[in-house]
Amino acid sequence: MKYVNVDGRDIPIEGEKNLLELIRKAHIDIPTFCYVSELSVYGACRMCTVEIEGRGLQTSCSTPPEPGMRVRTNTPSVRQIRRVALELILANHERECPSCVKNTSCKLQDLSKKMGVDKIRFRQIKKPAVIDNGNPSIVRDPNKCILCGDCVRMCAEVQGIGAIDFAHRGHDVVVQPAYGKGLDEVQCVYCGQCARVCPTGALTPRSETGDVWKSLYDPSKTVVVQVAPAVRVALGESFGYPAGELTTGQIVAALKIMGFRKVFDTCFAADLTVIEEGNEFIRRLQEDRPLPMFTSCCPAWVKYVEQHFPEMIGNLSSCRSPQQMFGSVAKHVMAPEWGVKKEDVVVVSVMPCTAKKFEAKRPEFSQDGVADVDHVITTQELAQMINEYGIQFRNLKPESLDMPMGFKTGAGVIFGNTGGVMEAALRYVYEKVEGKTLENPDFQEVRGEAGIREAEVTLGGKTYRLAVIHSLANARTILERIKEGKSQYHFIEFMACPAGCVNGAGQPISLSPGYKKDRTRGLYEADKMLQLHKAQDNPYLKELYAGHLGEVGGQKAHHLLHTRFNSRRRMKGRSMVIVSGKHEDKLEIRVCVGTSCYLRGAQDLLHHLARHVTEKGLQDRVVVKATFCFEKCNKGPTVKVGNETIHHCDVATATAAIDKAVADLVQKT
Repeated sequence: MKYVNVDGRDIPIEGEKNLLELIRKAHIDIPTFCYVSELSVYGACRMCTVEIEGRGLQTSCSTPPEPGMRVRTNTPSVRQIRRVALELILANHERECPSCVKNTSCKLQDLSKKMGVDKIRFRQIKKPAVIDNGNPSIVRDPNKCILCGDCVRMCAEVQGIGAIDFAHRGHDVVVQPAYGKGLDEVQCVYCGQCARVCPTGALTPRSETGDVWKSLYDPSKTVVVQVAPAVRVALGESFGYPAGELTTGQIVAALKIMGFRKVFDTCFAADLTVIEEGNEFIRRLQEDRPLPMFTSCCPAWVKYVEQHFPEMIGNLSSCRSPQQMFGSVAKHVMAPEWGVKKEDVVVVSVMPCTAKKFEAKRPEFSQDGVADVDHVITTQELAQMINEYGIQFRNLKPESLDMPMGFKTGAGVIFGNTGGVMEAALRYVYEKVEGKTLENPDFQEVRGEAGIREAEVTLGGKTYRLAVIHSLANARTILERIKEGKSQYHFIEFMACPAGCVNGAGQPISLSPGYKKDRTRGLYEADKMLQLHKAQDNPYLKELYAGHLGEVGGQKAHHLLHTRFNSRRRMKGRSMVIVSGKHEDKLEIRVCVGTSCYLRGAQDLLHHLARHVTEKGLQDRVVVKATFCFEKCNKGPTVKVGNETIHHCDVATATAAIDKAVADLVQKT
């Protein structure tokens, strides 16, 4: 065995990639800002500096351990470097800690306290920057950024997107989206993994707690709440429970104290998703429809496909996510049962995910002006609300979920794990295809930690190839392989967050190295504790179909439980047909989406025009194209309706021109 001497103790080298991890193994907490074990080594913050005999001061995150090294972690020189580094960071940092979302969970605040930094000798030289809060999921506050680069590397390395990066030089360096735009104007998919690794309040989930309190205090509203699978194995961490411990009963009790009329389980809707998605997969196999079929439960993944691989949108399952299925059933099926108008029902979701906030606001999930899901709060936000109310969470007696949408099987519970959606679907598809009972519901072949996992399953005498993917960089790898014909599958589960929903950006921030495994284990154990493990055995689902939805995959079920997705690709140098008319005499509508027009709202304009054409029933008479470029960049947005070019165009002007041109065309023919 080879050793490194750390502060007089010999610590064995057991495959650690750097001194930092070896020293932490010796139960010495070396401070860091820029080190995240799953990312590349950056070494910029200098907080992990140690003194190595014969080498002087070195950053432990970027120094591999070598046999015979003698390392000291707490010399006067080391302490001085760390204190000065903290003072320099704090000098340019907004210090409104009591009002910061990250107060008490901020690494900068924590290290300042540990290092005894109570005075800042340096003056601030940076001017206040504008806060980026133009999207529904993430708030970016540049005034709290410490330039650690964690978000940059997470977005580029793990997610393969690069929506945020360093810009400028010297003391002008900032971290921002391209050209200083908002996150809603770039390729961000709102997965929030940047916020998960941010050590300060520079990137945080956008809070909706104020809106939820307002709804709870409104006596005219019936406020119901759904709780996602991954929440139950993570919320307890905010109140001293270990990661993975199930706190479902206490969560229900807390929500009822706060005033929620009914507390339901998203696992019920996950069971519903299994039935619809499983049947869709079987139909695709029978009807020669696009394969492989992709899961559509993860909104960040769906947005990624819409932006980067719109040609593969047809591979996405048309099923709504469990969150949106729940909202649809609550508003359009259960509200009449409760004797309440759908517009007076407020559906609140407790989710581990920041992208769910974006998903709830997609126009596809509003009917007659009423959103299926009104508010989405993260696990962190629920913990905040519990603390605001003064509830002593650890002293709560567990309470039961409300029926019928509080009943679930183990299939719905494991949705929170990577591989869980696939396994739940297989439990259903097996019995449907084989026509016999599945004795052992566990499909170990789709479980695991690898970012790309492949498996085969035999159903009805045929072998089908499956894949389970987590992280969007891995997703890109697989999608490129499929496009190039190098890989062939029948069914693929995709999740944007590493390890799945248990590691969503809305979950409590954990510094424990094994927290993902613990949360994953917690959900599998919850599955084991239930009597039923297959979605098709959920008795309340059977009642829902028999009494309200009709046939599985039928017209009403499809209307309430399915959706369609659209291209969000930002285009360069080419035209893309958005609406393709079939009539011989049709009107061509071209919308410039070049950079200048795009910055003036061309993409929103394009969506409005496509929707207008559909709502007016003009699909056969027009062709709508997104194009580039009319060379009138200072006059955008520019739209061409037939032969008429409209500069500085808005929705009203364009729709009026379209209606007139179509009417003239119809009259001529």
